[in-house]
Amino acid sequence: MIKKIIIIFSILFFLLLGGYALFQISKSRTFQFFGGLINRGETKEKVVALTFDDAPSEYTDEFLKILAEKNVKATFYVIGQNLEKYPDFAKAIIENGHELGNHSYSHRRLILKSQKFIKNEIEKTNQLIRTFGHAGEITFRPPNGKKLFGLPWYSRQNNIRTIMWDVEPDTNFSGDVEKIVNYTLANTKPGSIILMHPFCGETCTADREALSEIIDGLKTRGYNFVTVSELLKY
Repeated sequence: MIKKIIIIFSILFFLLLGGYALFQISKSRTFQFFGGLINRGETKEKVVALTFDDAPSEYTDEFLKILAEKNVKATFYVIGQNLEKYPDFAKAIIENGHELGNHSYSHRRLILKSQKFIKNEIEKTNQLIRTFGHAGEITFRPPNGKKLFGLPWYSRQNNIRTIMWDVEPDTNFSGDVEKIVNYTLANTKPGSIILMHPFCGETCTADREALSEIIDGLKTRGYNFVTVSELLKY
């Protein structure tokens, strides 16, 4: 009886351990089982890519004005449903010289989903992105940064590069402008990909308020801003 109990607890332990390991892998910024994953550019030059998730929204114009004033180009990872809801803002992003990336159609986590579901989430959004004039490669960023088996496998089969990040200030310091700025300036390195979430309403106010200071601070440190596709050329 005791031997059976030990075996059962051992199995449960290894199942829990395996589950925890898979959970960590699913949110890893630097590893996935299949396909190409990039969380920063491999360069010693002082270039960085500003990336914004969940675009577009009613706050797009406000953000575009800041970028225009600072003469900075960025990459907007867009949700297909938001493109349909705010087509004029999507056009404005392109017209201002910025880049669109794919952030899925519905922003549902693409873990434990069928290949058909994953294909629809990615391809439907790619088609929308093309309608707004985006040319060239469309990179992909998983919703909530989560991926495990199915999504990387699909990406590999379709030559889609997964773009993560190495600087994520608002996750650590949500709502605190000063800490968001200081964290970003302290952790940005040549080739960094910076992730921000400026489009979610009042809870994202700090991201919008921090942007100008982040840009000014990085420029003072000698950094130039490029889109993700430009960064990948380094």
